[in-house]
Amino acid sequence: MEFRLLGAVAVTTEDGDLSLGPAKRAGVLTTLLLRPNAAVSVDQLTAALWEEAPPTHSRTVLHGHVSRLRALLTAHGAQAYGVELATQGSAYVLRTPESLIDAHRFDELVSLSRVQRRPADAVLMLREALSLWRGPALTGTVPSPPLEAAAHALEELRLASVEALADAYGQLGEHERAAAVLRTEAVTHPLRESLAAALMVALSRSGRQSDALDWYHRTRRLLADELGVDPGATLTGAYTAILRAKEPARVPQAAAPAAPERVPDLLPRAPRGFTGRGDERSALARAVASGDGPVCLVTGPAGVGKTALTVHWAHERRDDFPDGRLFADLRGFSDTPAPETHAVLREFLLALGVPVRGIPETAASMGALYRSLTSGLRLLVVLDNALNSQQVRPLLPGGDQCVTLVTSRDRLGGLVASDAARPVPLAQLPAADAAALLSAVLGAERIAAEPAAAARIAALCDGLPLALRVTAARLAGSPQWTLDTMAGELADEQNRLSLLAVDDTGVAASLRLTVQQLHPKAGRMFRCLGLHTGPDLDRYTAGALAGTSPAQAAAALDLLACAHLVTESPRGRYAPHDLVRLYARTTTAPEAGAEAEPGAGPGAGPEAEPGAEPDGLRRLLDHYLHTALAAGAAAEPGSQPCCTLPADALRPPAVREFADREAAVDWYAAERAALRGAVEAAAAAGLHDRAWRLVLLQWPLILWRIRDGWVPLLEQALISARHEDHADAQARALALLGWVLHREGRDTEALAHLEQAPALAVRAGDVISEAIALLNLAVVLDGAQDSAADSARAGELLSYALTLATGAHHPPTEILALQHLADHCLTTGAYAVAGEHAVRALGLATSPEAAACRVQLRTTFGAALAALGRADEAAEQLGRAEREAAAAGFLDGAVLARQRLAELSAKR
Repeated sequence: MEFRLLGAVAVTTEDGDLSLGPAKRAGVLTTLLLRPNAAVSVDQLTAALWEEAPPTHSRTVLHGHVSRLRALLTAHGAQAYGVELATQGSAYVLRTPESLIDAHRFDELVSLSRVQRRPADAVLMLREALSLWRGPALTGTVPSPPLEAAAHALEELRLASVEALADAYGQLGEHERAAAVLRTEAVTHPLRESLAAALMVALSRSGRQSDALDWYHRTRRLLADELGVDPGATLTGAYTAILRAKEPARVPQAAAPAAPERVPDLLPRAPRGFTGRGDERSALARAVASGDGPVCLVTGPAGVGKTALTVHWAHERRDDFPDGRLFADLRGFSDTPAPETHAVLREFLLALGVPVRGIPETAASMGALYRSLTSGLRLLVVLDNALNSQQVRPLLPGGDQCVTLVTSRDRLGGLVASDAARPVPLAQLPAADAAALLSAVLGAERIAAEPAAAARIAALCDGLPLALRVTAARLAGSPQWTLDTMAGELADEQNRLSLLAVDDTGVAASLRLTVQQLHPKAGRMFRCLGLHTGPDLDRYTAGALAGTSPAQAAAALDLLACAHLVTESPRGRYAPHDLVRLYARTTTAPEAGAEAEPGAGPGAGPEAEPGAEPDGLRRLLDHYLHTALAAGAAAEPGSQPCCTLPADALRPPAVREFADREAAVDWYAAERAALRGAVEAAAAAGLHDRAWRLVLLQWPLILWRIRDGWVPLLEQALISARHEDHADAQARALALLGWVLHREGRDTEALAHLEQAPALAVRAGDVISEAIALLNLAVVLDGAQDSAADSARAGELLSYALTLATGAHHPPTEILALQHLADHCLTTGAYAVAGEHAVRALGLATSPEAAACRVQLRTTFGAALAALGRADEAAEQLGRAEREAAAAGFLDGAVLARQRLAELSAKR
């Protein structure tokens, strides 16, 4: 039993959270838990339950709540944990070991961290302490002054602990991690000067002085606008110290040894207890040896073991493929959308060592690069669960020494005809192999003790490996069960027919037998998987769904993996089988809401309160909001957050930290399908304040991969923002949607959206949002070139956007405005002015993250110089642009710079 105050007030047992009932009853429990093992008077409890003067029957209501709590605790074995709700005179006391209260454990861990001599030990303790938080403290109680004061005090302790964690990271020289920890909190608490000052110091020490100074000016403006005060000594001192620093106070690091060349290996873990399939493995070996660049096609019904055979064979023959092994689940027969071709190609190119900036934008270009890279390799490519031949063809490698294994429920005759694919059909296991599979899991002795029952189980499972593995896993987890008992369970006609069916019903029957025997923590995690909106998840997402730490979530997922309910990938992500996910959804029950109870007499019952809606979806959505904020800060370090969290956002047990832009963009890409599903689920549940935020927070990936079909998602963001009547969200959604439409060549539609965005930004009072909206509108007007009036208007809008960005002291937007102005002037023949704008922007774009921007600016500057007849200077700028683009992996920029250089050389 555990009492939770750091988030929604709850009593947790091995069977899950107890239903506490109305908010006032949760308030009684909270007040007692805030003073454990001490007498709490009726007057103190009354003050905590009513915001104003209590009603005449308040004591009766209070006694009723205490009585219900006492009965609830007793019914769930509280005495076994040393917990007792007792009456002491005219007061009540909750006797309990304080270690059962999360707030006490938090305080104890924080206190221990203060006396640690090693910062690394302090980091471990503070991270563990902060992982206990699941949202705003004391959520679910009445908003009375005593409870609000207690919640505020706990929040202050949490924020102080966050600052202490950042300080410990700083002592270790891990200033980037300190900044990542502080940034999320500073966004949520923008007026807390100590947080802003600590973030400024961490940013400065990690070499990001301009970002640190930007944060100071942002906080200063907020203090003036919201409170009418100037920054205090702490914030001013940090600002002054950064200004005086001649160079960043970075901790010197030893040069890292050169990393060995990476061999890609995307194969899932080899299936445990694999047995039989000797003929099929031999057929695969013959097919592989029969020609150049062979394609082998493993086909058969659902549950027959196509993936298990293919992955086992791939691991068995891994030495035959020294250049690596690629794997992709094409989800052809799945309840989740199949990955688009460009997404799979991008994953393969990254695994083959292509840098993010070196990946082309279109699927056709990605495919050409992929085939070129694989042309001389001895590589194995596994394409699992393909729907049709069209899905497979673009993913075939280019080398004659490459081998491709494809699995599908379909025969894929088209692939046989066009690419000479060699079919390896897979049927149910013969009786001997089915018995051998059971023996591999349960042990030969157990099978030998009941050979007839084992043969009966194998026959009832009809040789389907999935059904056999699930049945064997349940038997392995229940040594008290005999094989004859299990055979009797399967002999029931309805269960047996469901089990042996190939489709969902049969597997659901198998899974029901397995899930009943899971450890409670694994069982709860399994039910939570039904709430997830994507094809796979990591331990952070699983922890958020279950309300546990990532470490606890990983342990539960490992138990599910042992029961063959999820598959772990080498990247630390867990994917339930498609049919397992369907079954998990049927087990996801809504959490019990509070219900009002009758009082002790007429009119004495507690006031009726609404039931608490299920919060599993909220936990998932708010986890993604927190993580996306952190990812955005890492992907675009100098950017302004596009939104804050909703006021009632639940804090996840832990938020992933991102070391750099590449890690953040990888997370966005890995979670894209899940984020799309989360947006749809949020909108369907009426949580529009989450839906539009989840879309807009993906802006780094949207801009990075702008032609990836974002329009439907952005249209949903606009619908949700309008539903909430949120002006700034509408402005940002319209500006981003218009820009995406423009890049797709749909300028008429783009302008219809972009014309609306600036006025909404003005209404919201967000200067930067207004500037971005104006810039996007101007660029589309400039590109349309329908009239001289449009061009003139574009120039005016760009100039005004630059004025706004400069006045707001926001360099990223100022650089963007100058860049577009320079391009505008270049196209209108104002070459000298174009060069001036480019030079000014180059003076601002000095950070490492601005490499692509500098390439574009130098290219524009070079073109302007060339037009002015200054050929030598133009060649110097274009050469620098080409070299910097190559160093940054910005292939499009390098191509454009080379093209301009060639044009310049031709004119000489």
